[in-house]
Amino acid sequence: MFTLFHHPFCPHSRFIRLVIGEYGLDLRLIEERTWERREAFLTLNPAGTTPVLFAEGMPAIPGAGVIAEYIDEAYGEGMNGKRLLPTTTAERIEVRRLMAWFNEKFFEEASSPLVTERIYKRFMSEDNGGGAPAADVIRAAKANVRYHLAYIGWLAQTRNFLAGDRPTYADLAAAAHLSAIDYLGDVPWSEDEAAKAWYARVKSRPSFRPLLSEWLAGVPASRTYVDLDF
Repeated sequence: MFTLFHHPFCPHSRFIRLVIGEYGLDLRLIEERTWERREAFLTLNPAGTTPVLFAEGMPAIPGAGVIAEYIDEAYGEGMNGKRLLPTTTAERIEVRRLMAWFNEKFFEEASSPLVTERIYKRFMSEDNGGGAPAADVIRAAKANVRYHLAYIGWLAQTRNFLAGDRPTYADLAAAAHLSAIDYLGDVPWSEDEAAKAWYARVKSRPSFRPLLSEWLAGVPASRTYVDLDF
């Protein structure tokens, strides 16, 4: 049994939840509000970020990339054709490249500012950076979503999945970040049919169901969030 310190709308946490769901591993969730800087959590991850994976008798495993690599090393071989990090060097490079694209570039330019401004700030004190959403930050992030969506659409048109012929970490990372901002209605799906069709396939997977059941009091989900045929 693994324990995951996460936040329901942390895109990196969502990525790891999808990974663990695809591998069929047992998971217990503990919500962590990283802005509170809890001493016990900082002991597990001095960086103070989610997600952090923990299992009895093992050191805490911090960060989406580190956790994904650990899961592949520990369980990947047993997945055979369903392994989420392929076995050939070229394929692994491409999956890791796209993981970095979404977990770093997309996060910095789009999902992090949108989730922070529209969700996290609701729960932060003023001392922790809370307050009214910054309209200029939201506007810039929503503009960035458009060019990322176009890139996803281009990948989806040239490949069966984002990194190749079958689902990989790349698809789960992209879908995790999109899901967090799709809840807010900040993904212009009408602008790219290829990206929309790819996302519909990914979010129809059983591993996605727990994410689609997440909700936030006072912030209703967008029309497209739970609709598999949006």
